[in-house]
Amino acid sequence: MSMPVKLAVDAMGGDHAPGMVIEGVVAASQRYPNVHFLLFGKEDQIRPLIAAHSSVAGKYDIIHCDEVIPADMKPSQAIRSLTNSSMKNAIKSVADGRAEGVVSAGNTGAYLALTKIILKTLPGIDRPALASLVPSMCGESVMMDLGANLECTPKNLLQFSIMGEMFARHVLSHPKPSVGLLNVGSEDTKGSPIVQEAAELIKQSSIAEHFYGFIEGDDITKGTVDVVVTDGFTGNAVLKAGEGVLQLSMSFIRQAFKSSLFGRIGYLFARPMIKKLTKRLDHRQYNGGIWLGLNGIAVKSHGGTDYLGFAHSIDYAVDMITSKINDHIIAELEAGSTPYPKVLSHSKVA
Repeated sequence: MSMPVKLAVDAMGGDHAPGMVIEGVVAASQRYPNVHFLLFGKEDQIRPLIAAHSSVAGKYDIIHCDEVIPADMKPSQAIRSLTNSSMKNAIKSVADGRAEGVVSAGNTGAYLALTKIILKTLPGIDRPALASLVPSMCGESVMMDLGANLECTPKNLLQFSIMGEMFARHVLSHPKPSVGLLNVGSEDTKGSPIVQEAAELIKQSSIAEHFYGFIEGDDITKGTVDVVVTDGFTGNAVLKAGEGVLQLSMSFIRQAFKSSLFGRIGYLFARPMIKKLTKRLDHRQYNGGIWLGLNGIAVKSHGGTDYLGFAHSIDYAVDMITSKINDHIIAELEAGSTPYPKVLSHSKVA
């Protein structure tokens, strides 16, 4: 990456902020020497932490903010009462053009509400969707929505499909990404009226040739498609269930090696492979939810992550900025075939 990038960071967001955030910024700055960080938060806490790292000297500015949105605060309360919060000011810097993207590990509900109010959505997009990368047998896939929209219309699912296809093509560099609609079966007759109608809309849209059709839950880890589309309720449930299965599997593996003397001896031989497996499935590599559909780049890091996970969230933000993902989404909506731009671009969601 050679083009200069200005990235806003909510330095006070997250369970272990600001220490975790600053360490993540320092780690990411080694990979991205051309990124200049705008650190929003309490200067008396941020400055001693960042000043201890000479490698980032001259690569950051600190913008003092008196207020911090607590993790358990209701979004409506955060919007009304905390007008000078680090999160709000970091988001505003993107809307004002001072930064090209924002990253926060803070209160998810408040972050979504503030980004929608301050940044608003792209022309032709009714609702932003939360997307992330998930590991599969074929590499990585994009999955969305992961919880931003618990109920979706067919139009929403169509919009998510188009945004996901753009993300896979321009950020992940898949030349012809395939899109699948998560369903209770792969047959054309399966599913609710909503997914049935969504499938028909996708088949008539500008990404019709990339539509694989309906997929089932096990297709996610198989890597059957590059983009998995579903509503936020289902997506979040699938994501959390997958994380739980992974933790359970790793626990069973550890128990098996500890169960006998031969198991312990076997571990000595298997240790290099176990370390490789653990690294491959390290959840920190996939930390970060990407708000697709906003009129600005916004990435949400998990609140409980460590500095490596936060650094990976910065990776996402930089990739989205340098790939100009929003420009590609807008161009696709404007140039796409019917019925999408002519019928759905300014549609109202019930």
